[in-house]
Amino acid sequence: MGHMRGGPAKAAVVSSALTGMVSGSSIANVVTTGTFTIPLMRRVGFTAEKAGTVEVASSTNGQLTPPIMGAAAFLMVEYAGISYIDVIKHAFLPAVISYIALVYIVHLEACKLNLQGLPRRNPSNLVRTLTSFVFTILTLIVLSGVVYYGLGWIKTVAGDATPWVASVLLVLAYLGLVKYACGVPELDTSHEINELPDLKETARAGYYFLLSVVVLIWSLTVERLSPGLSAFWATVFMIFVLLTQRRVKGFFRNMSGREHSLAQGWTDLMQGLVDGARNMIGIGVATAAAGIVVGTVTLTGIGLVMTEFVEFISGGNLPLILLFTAMISLLLGMGLPTTANYIVVSTLMAPVIVTLGAEQGLIVPLIAVHLFVFYFGILADDTPPVGLAAFAAAAISQGDPIRTGIQGFTYDIRTAVLPFMFVFNTELLMIGVNNWLHAVIVIAGAVAGMLTFAAATQGFFWDEVYPPYIEKPGTEVMQVAGEVAPRW
Repeated sequence: MGHMRGGPAKAAVVSSALTGMVSGSSIANVVTTGTFTIPLMRRVGFTAEKAGTVEVASSTNGQLTPPIMGAAAFLMVEYAGISYIDVIKHAFLPAVISYIALVYIVHLEACKLNLQGLPRRNPSNLVRTLTSFVFTILTLIVLSGVVYYGLGWIKTVAGDATPWVASVLLVLAYLGLVKYACGVPELDTSHEINELPDLKETARAGYYFLLSVVVLIWSLTVERLSPGLSAFWATVFMIFVLLTQRRVKGFFRNMSGREHSLAQGWTDLMQGLVDGARNMIGIGVATAAAGIVVGTVTLTGIGLVMTEFVEFISGGNLPLILLFTAMISLLLGMGLPTTANYIVVSTLMAPVIVTLGAEQGLIVPLIAVHLFVFYFGILADDTPPVGLAAFAAAAISQGDPIRTGIQGFTYDIRTAVLPFMFVFNTELLMIGVNNWLHAVIVIAGAVAGMLTFAAATQGFFWDEVYPPYIEKPGTEVMQVAGEVAPRW
């Protein structure tokens, strides 16, 4: 996406969407993809807060995207009493609409900054674009299939010796891919890039890094280890790569010196550990503070009191019921991982909407109610004062976490509006859509409305009518005042 305006930011949205579909935590999503995307966004001109915000908004929305939804999709099967396929069908369109609007918001931000994409070495066309997309998806499928089916037989044949056999094969594959990477020049990131690098050469130079993904898939699907332990072994292998890659490349290229030594690999590892520890300090403090809030809500039983409060203060008015339920879901969702978040908000808040809505004569489908509370529970990850995803992103971008959270919520207003829309118009959940023409009309209308709303929240239209607001540091107030022409 480097040829597009704000390409790194749009790549952040797509990568976080794909990662978030299988990740069980928006915070984990931020620190996984944000490590790469946030520095890239800052390099092309995004401020620290906006770079972090784009990653936060995309990672948060990833928890709302089927087919996994942080494991909440499987719980909805039991809680809402519908099939897994129906859960995916109902949750798919709102998630896609939200991501389309986020890409549009990123595009508007890039337009405000007057960012331009990098020229391509080889002009693209529709056939080339579709071929590249299909090839990428097929590569991921083939990689997973090779690990599971191609290497799964080792466990049957080798028995207890499987880890040793797999380790030997892994090291041989690593040496082969490093030798293959030495066939192209080392990627030079020391100077500014003025045109898109060749995709084939870029990928060839780093295929051996994918072996950590192989270790992760192997540990999860073949060895059936826990997610935490699987990530640990994948990290251990990445440490091995970091320590040895320079020396191995020096061997294959017949080069020597500190740049191609184990000592330099050790220096890189130590620097990485130091940077990682510094980035985690802010997250650790925020998590501890959030734990106090969550513990207070849980131990005092204030959650049950708040449900009674909703019924009393709303007076039976359905819009007020939804508004107060959304606010309490935000409060209950603070600091909780996705699955626990859904369990809490669906248990405490979903019955309130169902019961009070029925009393007012509005029968809301159960899946719409569960998605409503789930959306606002997840949005707590980027809502101050807790907003753990915002703190995680700010630790990487070196921006202000509160400003990052506030900016993130302004981006996520589009996501906050969606639940209110599909409660009153269940066609957005593909409920009552009878044919393809009906579906096309619903999708086109929803996308057009969401894009218009996104543009309005970013002040894009108003900037065309009235001169845009320009921020200046307070130290320049006298200079700015001196440049203003007198009006009398």
